[in-house]
Amino acid sequence: MLEKGLKHQSVMRVTDGNTAEFIGSGDMAVLATPAMVALMENAAMLAVALHLDEGETTVGSMISTSHLKPSKIGATISAIAELVEVDGRKLTFKIEAYDADVLIGAGEHVRYVVNREKFLSKL
Repeated sequence: MLEKGLKHQSVMRVTDGNTAEFIGSGDMAVLATPAMVALMENAAMLAVALHLDEGETTVGSMISTSHLKPSKIGATISAIAELVEVDGRKLTFKIEAYDADVLIGAGEHVRYVVNREKFLSKL
């Protein structure tokens, strides 16, 4: 059962492989915004994963976030997603990212509950 308040925290370390310079979203060796966004999506996905019916998963459909501060190689980044609204299959999350205890990103993320087989059959 999906209920408001479900939360998950995902963690990663900033490495050469998730910098803006490596990914191509910028030209400096700092945490890439796309890497931060992926961590936020991961936290949202995992917040509800254990509460879905067999054969179901969630897919991201919208994310609106700000990347507020840079993070250097070696920093530990955590993303926290909290389910704040359930509207049928539409799930809305509050998302935040932190470098240690400093807020570096915040926003909203929408995911939809889908049947895996049905979803993949559309490819």
